[in-house]
Amino acid sequence: MQGTIRRAYTLIEVLIVVTVLGIAASMVVPAFSQTNTLRLQAAVRTIVADITQAQSDAVALQAPQAIVFFAEGAESRYIIAPISGTMVDISPDVIVTRLIGGEEFGNAILTNMTIPDGVLVFDAMGGPVQAPGSDVPASTASIQVRAGDQAYVITIEAYTGRVTVQSVAVETVEEVPTGT
Repeated sequence: MQGTIRRAYTLIEVLIVVTVLGIAASMVVPAFSQTNTLRLQAAVRTIVADITQAQSDAVALQAPQAIVFFAEGAESRYIIAPISGTMVDISPDVIVTRLIGGEEFGNAILTNMTIPDGVLVFDAMGGPVQAPGSDVPASTASIQVRAGDQAYVITIEAYTGRVTVQSVAVETVEEVPTGT
């Protein structure tokens, strides 16, 4: 009569598995803590892409385009809209409405906006101008996008409309009235 052989894990095998799982966990946990950073960066990239889209549409359509920013804390948002004469058309059928505050973008908020009245206008040549229907070039403007202890400043340069992004330390940035 043959005996049955029992197969079990040795202590060394269990320790190796636990060690491997510990190493894997130590690599994954920091990645989870960076999700808000990635979401904030996604918000900044989305804003830059939409500014570029509005500028490109102005050139392609040979018609001025506007972006209206609303810096309202958790409800921070903006609208890309066409311009009719000297008025920005923010009717329900606007081109794009985007909510920046909220979980999707890491609870980002718009602050320290230097855009007059929160309205960024591009003329038919894609250059930023002071107001709808105006031919006067706008001065350099900026918007700070912040979430938690991180912030980025998006700058729209005068004359060219060139968009740049810079990371800034939140503690060194003073709150400036948003102008909306």
